[in-house]
Amino acid sequence: MREGIFFIIYPMDTVIITGGTGLIIFTREPRSHRSSVPGISYAAWNIDEQSANEESFRTAKYVIHLAGAGVADKPWTAKRKKEIVESRTKSSALLIRAMESIPNEIVSVVSASAIGWYKQNLSHQSIETEPPAEDFLGETCIAWENAIKPVSELGKKLVILRTGIVLSNEGGAFPSFKKPVQYGIAGILGSGKQMISWIHIEDLCRLYMEAMVNPSWSGIYNAVAPNPVNNRNFTIGLAKKMKGSFFIPIPVPNFILRMMLGDRSEEVLKSSNVSSNKLKQQGFQFIYPTIDTAFRDLVEH
Repeated sequence: MREGIFFIIYPMDTVIITGGTGLIIFTREPRSHRSSVPGISYAAWNIDEQSANEESFRTAKYVIHLAGAGVADKPWTAKRKKEIVESRTKSSALLIRAMESIPNEIVSVVSASAIGWYKQNLSHQSIETEPPAEDFLGETCIAWENAIKPVSELGKKLVILRTGIVLSNEGGAFPSFKKPVQYGIAGILGSGKQMISWIHIEDLCRLYMEAMVNPSWSGIYNAVAPNPVNNRNFTIGLAKKMKGSFFIPIPVPNFILRMMLGDRSEEVLKSSNVSSNKLKQQGFQFIYPTIDTAFRDLVEH
């Protein structure tokens, strides 16, 4: 199961983060992890056995819940699909169980979800009240969100962030987009018309912070930048930033993607045009509102 962390944001305020790296980390083997950064320590948990370090919960004020097996990391076998779902639902159940049974002063929980919740969208931007897709990603998001919803019954604020494609040089999908471009190849996936709803890692971190500490935030929000782009414009824009005019656009047909990725190709070929208007209504300001500003930071700096 994936790991999680604790860290100090403000004096005396401790945050539990599941499924990340840094600060206080939940792991099966805490002795194997060491950090030279002050204020970071590791605490054991076991999702399968539904056990966690009690002192961690006694001292925490906030929880950021990111735990879950990577959706795109491995082929979607029946076993892998089960792991994807249960890594999210069982880790949520463990958090609920811990907050119910361990005396604590946790005031808010911010949980990840994904824009995989939404159906294929070609005519308008999806908003938070729309019904889920009737596919594996949609079903996963339903189970994921339902598993963490009992937080509200414990009298704690719950915010769920349905996150788009996260742009970061440190991991996720973005390095995979960059890799062929480094060799001068700009692969246009499928028709290239499918929309990509994305967010820069820095804006996402700021969004989690705001959702965590601001008492006016509650419920579900789409964690995406305000300007989605289609796959062709995304790929060509990235290639221009990385290679200038020294690249070749190459179409990658649907059947090739299905041969390479199997069921996971549905994630690549699905058009996800998702609205960030609810964030705007909350007053959130993006540092990277357009794909050009995001590429400029991630490629040129």
